Amino acid sequence: MKMVVPVEAVDDWDKPFSNEELEAIEAAFEAATSAISATPSYSSSSFKTPRSSSSVNNDDDPNARPTTRRRLPGSISCSNGELGSSPNSSYFALTPCSRNWAFHHQGSVKMKYPALNFGGRIVYSRTMEEVEEATLEILKFLEAKKCKTGRAVLGLDIEWKPSFDRGIPQGKAAVMQICGDMHHCYVLHIIHSGIPGSLQSLLEDSTYIKVVGVGIDNDAVKVFHDHNVSIKSLEDLSSLANQKLGGVPKQWSLSSLVETFTCKQLLKPKKIRLGNWEDDPLSKAQLRYAATDAFASWYLYEVLETFSDLPENQKENLIQT
Repeated sequence: MKMVVPVEAVDDWDKPFSNEELEAIEAAFEAATSAISATPSYSSSSFKTPRSSSSVNNDDDPNARPTTRRRLPGSISCSNGELGSSPNSSYFALTPCSRNWAFHHQGSVKMKYPALNFGGRIVYSRTMEEVEEATLEILKFLEAKKCKTGRAVLGLDIEWKPSFDRGIPQGKAAVMQICGDMHHCYVLHIIHSGIPGSLQSLLEDSTYIKVVGVGIDNDAVKVFHDHNVSIKSLEDLSSLANQKLGGVPKQWSLSSLVETFTCKQLLKPKKIRLGNWEDDPLSKAQLRYAATDAFASWYLYEVLETFSDLPENQKENLIQT
């Protein structure tokens, strides 16, 4: 759980981009957009949903909590769409956003973007049996992706119960959320279910699965410390963004990456972010928050992969500050 964004990251994000950085970003966006326009449109694969899950109506009391393992419906969609809209809508097109960089970063007006929310179905698993069932579904999905594209990418994040008292340690990794496309995200309540062998094997598989996120190395260390499971084949999105843009590396947060590269904002309400992630069951607000974080990581990776890596000579020509 990204409880506190490092001071360096916040300070760096608040600073205006230099002209050289703006030019580098703009050039990368133009190259990515040109490449996308010359290729067939992206299509995500989907897979069969489990029979044991039930749905939650989005017009219920927002503070209501689910009492069984359940799948939140597609009505949890992006903020500018109608409830119940399909996650296949163009709003989810995996393309870089376009905007006036100089106006946004150097002008006196701060643009406000629509919220990024996961628009598919959320599968919430609370027991070991349910987590094993969810893992089998993920494995089927990954096998289909491997056959189709030769690779499988999973956005992953974790949450835990924070501690606000001196001398009392943070809680163990309580929730693991996994998302591999725009249709399904899995929220696994591992503080109660544990991590069964099938999920451990999946996380430790480095043959064709890539696990992405911001600060993903730190999340992997915590999972290993708390649950003795080693997550393999990690890629940090902050490092990937720097690799695509070149110049002086920036310490990106997940929120700043979402805003910069998708023209959307990732909402981080403290009441949820710093809430009790060991609560059983999780609230619908917690489930949405968790799924959206994992989705944002997967979504950003797909967007960043449309960018070409800058040649070394171009990186060297960028002004160092």
